[in-house]
Amino acid sequence: MAASLLLATFSSASQEEKIIRLVAAEKEPYIGKNLSQFGYAYELTLAAFKKSGYTTKIKFLPASRAKLDAEKGLYDGLLPIQHNEETLKNFFISKPFPGDSIGFFKHKKTKINIDKNLTAKEQIALLKPYKIGLIRGENIHPDVDSANNLKKHFVKNHIQNIDKLALGRLDLAVIDKYTAADIMVNQRPHLIGELEFIKPAIIHNSFHIAFPKKIANAREIKSAFDRGLSSLKKSGELKKIREKHGLYDSEENRSGKIQLTIGTVNNSDMLVMKKLSREYEKLKPNIKLAWRVLDENTLRKRLMSDLAIADGQFDIMTIGAYETQIWSKKNWILPIDNLPSSYHLEDILAPVRETLSYKSNLYALPFYAESSMTFYRKDLFKQAGITMPSNPTYKDIKGFAAAIHQPDKKIYGICLRGKAGWGENIALLTTMANTYGGRWFNTHWHPMLTSPAWKQAVATYKTLLSHYGPPNPGKNGFNENRQLFAEGHCGIWIDATVAAGMLFNPSMSSVHQHLGFAPAPIAITPKGSHWLWTWALAIPSSTKNREAALEFMRWATSKNYIKRVADQQGWVSIPPGTRKSSYQNPHYQKAAPFANFVLNAIEAADPINSTKDPKPYTGIQFVDIHEFPAIGHQVGVNMLNILEGRQSIDEGLNKSQALVFKQMKQSGYYD
Repeated sequence: MAASLLLATFSSASQEEKIIRLVAAEKEPYIGKNLSQFGYAYELTLAAFKKSGYTTKIKFLPASRAKLDAEKGLYDGLLPIQHNEETLKNFFISKPFPGDSIGFFKHKKTKINIDKNLTAKEQIALLKPYKIGLIRGENIHPDVDSANNLKKHFVKNHIQNIDKLALGRLDLAVIDKYTAADIMVNQRPHLIGELEFIKPAIIHNSFHIAFPKKIANAREIKSAFDRGLSSLKKSGELKKIREKHGLYDSEENRSGKIQLTIGTVNNSDMLVMKKLSREYEKLKPNIKLAWRVLDENTLRKRLMSDLAIADGQFDIMTIGAYETQIWSKKNWILPIDNLPSSYHLEDILAPVRETLSYKSNLYALPFYAESSMTFYRKDLFKQAGITMPSNPTYKDIKGFAAAIHQPDKKIYGICLRGKAGWGENIALLTTMANTYGGRWFNTHWHPMLTSPAWKQAVATYKTLLSHYGPPNPGKNGFNENRQLFAEGHCGIWIDATVAAGMLFNPSMSSVHQHLGFAPAPIAITPKGSHWLWTWALAIPSSTKNREAALEFMRWATSKNYIKRVADQQGWVSIPPGTRKSSYQNPHYQKAAPFANFVLNAIEAADPINSTKDPKPYTGIQFVDIHEFPAIGHQVGVNMLNILEGRQSIDEGLNKSQALVFKQMKQSGYYD
């Protein structure tokens, strides 16, 4: 009686306040606590209910607990689920939205050819001779589930299947395409290049939300979601949400032109490239450019995912110094050769050329290059009676941030990267650890994340953001902090030199007249205190359009392209850090007072001698090993947990130390 009254009261309150309370089981990469905005399915659900006037709150629980609590009516709905007869007993099911793509994963040495024109049933019939790994209790496909003549081997999770494939104990594993890719990138990086996904997938599943029949207004809530979902589909917003998370539907090229699919990061300079590329398409009427513009973390994951399952979605990839060094060794990207004299390769800055080369061969063309530096508001410093020294320390920065912090006016002492990711919070934290005397590994490849240097660096980082940072700093990466600074909300920002052109540009920055700059801070050593990075364009080995891809890349990284940007955006906004001629140009020198400072920072950065004590790797803000994106991502999540108070510094670093050691042992660095 009491329980019924409670449920009635809960539902009535939810209805009155127009709040929908849902429970979700994590299903990465579609929905999960560690995904950007908690994943595509999460963001889609909020957007659909918002269309119908509802506010949605979603709680994550383990799958079995989530289903049980939803069945009891403790929540208004459960997501994401797949439609089956069992679910219909206790739930009303929403209209479908795009789900996963189930298919077969195999070792590249296992030769299996499946005609893409065959039906799923016909494909499955060809697999009788092979040992197939399945997850116990999962309904994958009716033809797989009902086939008694297949050699089925059941395990608890997909990682076990992937490990068995690698060891030759299975021939095939049944798995979702993106799930396989994410496991490889995040947990089995040493296996990338060995396994592949057989195309096409045998089935494309839909997701649904299940609304428990015990909730009095379940039909009404279902109708609200369905209306919102239909609106998102009709307007094209659903597709945009999926693509924002790097989930693209296969689309046939019917234009008759050569289509170049370009994966790039959503930084300002790349958005300008996309805009100006319309001119390129006019020059080359036989070329169609298909752009996949993603945030930094998502881009890196999707590019690695493409390699992890040999998917071959891209013709041009925007990659950096880390990827170029690793991927060229693995033959995942093609060498850049036969550049015409008109490209002026000798004009590219030597440190940039070196980071994009392997065994003296160039493997990517630089779009822009950067180091890191300290930006600050000269007007706020003047008001506080303080002066930025020519070589600031982190002790200086802490004092300055405290002096100019005015949260009541929405002016925060300092902004730093808080968003989890090896190219986000870990890039900055690694330079901080370097300058405090730390390193990722000792010369025997044992992790050093519990060293005093790392503890001091993380403590400084947390103090700065917790006491003097903006609200919710864990949501801020490069782009978010750049916008905060440009709108006058940050007093100090330590980040990429490429931001200088944007912050000095009156059309992009409200504080351009007050902008000051200094080197990145140091602690006990200047070594590794500022990074070296370049965003560059490369051609994956899987492309079928090598020559067309290279021709576009030459155009987008040429001296003429830089001149075109200057004509349209002004010299202050040209892609920096790549060409000597840019820094010798009097127009650029006049428009960009930071030009020589940035050039010196790039030329002074030393990826080899970047730590106080010897190290076995190359790199300043990254480690040039295959496993770094995986360990960097996981350590980045732990640093975010420290920042947001879910772990102490010791807990987060101890956990990071253990997981890195485990990964390195698994990869064969030591017995």
